[in-house]
Amino acid sequence: MAINAVASTHRFPIPRNPMLIRHPMGRSRLRPPGFDDLGLERALSDRLLPFLVAAMAFLAALAFGGFLAAAGLARHWQQGAEAAVTVQVPDPSAVAAGGGVAGTTRLGRVLALLRADPAVARAHALTAAELDALLRPWLGRDSGRLALPLPAVIAVSLARPTATLQRLGKSLREAAPGTLVESHGVWVRRLTVLAQSLQASAAIALLVVTAVAIAVVAVGTHAGLAASREAIEIVHVLGATDDYIAARFAARATRLAVLGGGAGALAALPVLLTLAGLAAPFGRLDTAAAGSGPAAGFPGTALPTLLWLALPLLPLGAAAIGYLTAQVTVRHWLRRLP
Repeated sequence: MAINAVASTHRFPIPRNPMLIRHPMGRSRLRPPGFDDLGLERALSDRLLPFLVAAMAFLAALAFGGFLAAAGLARHWQQGAEAAVTVQVPDPSAVAAGGGVAGTTRLGRVLALLRADPAVARAHALTAAELDALLRPWLGRDSGRLALPLPAVIAVSLARPTATLQRLGKSLREAAPGTLVESHGVWVRRLTVLAQSLQASAAIALLVVTAVAIAVVAVGTHAGLAASREAIEIVHVLGATDDYIAARFAARATRLAVLGGGAGALAALPVLLTLAGLAAPFGRLDTAAAGSGPAAGFPGTALPTLLWLALPLLPLGAAAIGYLTAQVTVRHWLRRLP
């Protein structure tokens, strides 16, 4: 009778045919199996919270994918820039003076030295058509008709990018005076700074998304506590502890967070595959490597292996955020009760 009076005062439903079961702390309680004594289904909506968590998981997947993409592109570009050297040979058609095969041109002498050097992996002299395409953005369509004494340009790939260029430049200048050897060190530094900026931006975005997810779960849990205040007071009268109430809220928040995290990861997958396909020409080392990854079945796409491993972990991360945030929020709220 006393319990019914309290329930009537607080407008809390008590079942007509309750069953006697054991309380988690060892006390007896009256409730049917599966009875929502805290009103969690009404307090923590199964629509709004999963949707918000899914949005956060979607953004987290994109931010983490951007972080990995920036790191991969930077590594690819830096390796290519460090190994690339440009050699310019003035008056390439003139016969080279000094030793060597008689009648050899200055360009032929330089190419022979480059291809014989063990530190050089590849040396390619640009053709007239390639030079015309290279100069067209600056000189226009009539660049090939200009009567300018253009030097020959040789694109060199070094087998050992750490090898110094002083020895190579000295030997080339001795073979063909006036030859210029230019490294891409300036571009390497600029690419490094750009890649670090992109990685820092992606990391900050990931931290912001995590903080927003924590705030969303905390606000939702706090709103649920306010909506279930009367029910919580009644179960306190019946002997429920703070641990029991916090565990019930945390379990509900965890289930909803897992649902939202899984939906967000699934929604992010096609977007990441599309972006990977668009970025593949900028970061693909070779065709064989591009088709050997986990995404080889998707034409033109190759997500990093770490990203494939991270996507299934998004629901687990959302579950951890939901559980810990709900536990902290509920316990803090209960300590403030009179």
